[in-house]
Amino acid sequence: MAKSTQMGMNRTGAQMAPENVKQMQQDASQLMQLQDTQVQVGSEFDAIEMRLKEIAETDRVGSVPLPGTVKGAVKAGMQKMMGRNAEVFIDKLGERLAYERTGVRLYEALIVKCRGAAQEGRFNVSIDQLLHIHDEEARHFKLLTEAMTKLGADPTAMTPCADVVGVQSIGILQVLTDPRTSIPQCLNAMLTVELADNAAWELLIQLAQDMGQDDLAEQFEGALAAEEEHLAIVKQMLQDAVQAEAG
Repeated sequence: MAKSTQMGMNRTGAQMAPENVKQMQQDASQLMQLQDTQVQVGSEFDAIEMRLKEIAETDRVGSVPLPGTVKGAVKAGMQKMMGRNAEVFIDKLGERLAYERTGVRLYEALIVKCRGAAQEGRFNVSIDQLLHIHDEEARHFKLLTEAMTKLGADPTAMTPCADVVGVQSIGILQVLTDPRTSIPQCLNAMLTVELADNAAWELLIQLAQDMGQDDLAEQFEGALAAEEEHLAIVKQMLQDAVQAEAG
C-alpha cells in the first residue's frame, strides 16, 4: 500500500533557509523598536481597536423568523409568558437541521474519497459503515424538520446559528473534496464534525427539556445515541488509518 504521508521538498520551515532566519529576526526587532517609539503607524493595537469598534456597531448575524403559522405564534407567546425565549430553541433547532443536512453531504464526499482510495489499494475503509452514518444523518435531518414544523416554525428558514454553522462547514467540505487530501486527513476532519455534533445534540436535549418539550427531548436522545456511535466509528477508522500509514 502506497503511503500518503511521505518525505518531500517541503520548503516551509525555517531550517530550509537558515541564512534568512537571522535577517528575519533583525527585521522583527527593528519593527518592535519602531512601535515602542510610536513611529510605526498601524500597530496591532490599532487593529484591535478597529475590531472592537466594529463589534460594538455591527448588527448580529440574521434573525429568527417570525412564526409563519397561528400555531407557531401561540406557542411562542406561551413560552414568552413563562419567561422563556422560544426563539433561542428555534435557532438551535435550525442550526442542527443545517448541520445534519451538511453532514449528509460531507459523508457523500468522504465516501467518494474512500472509494477512490480503495480502487488504488491505499486504504480499505468500510463503505457500509459510512453509508450507515450517512443514512442516519439524513434521518436526523428529517426528525428536525418535523420538530420545527410541529412547533410552528419554518424549517426552510436560515436561522442565525444555521448561518454560522454553514460557514464553519466550508472548511471541512474543502478538506474532503480536495483531491490532494488523504483518507486520514479526511477522517480527522470528520472527527471534529462528530465531536461538535455530539455536544450540540446534548445542548438541544437540555433546551427541549427546559421548554417543556419532553417528547422532542426523548426523540433527540435517540439521535444522540446514534451520534455517539458515529463518533466511535470515525475515531476507530482514523486510528486504523493512521496506524496503517505508520506501519
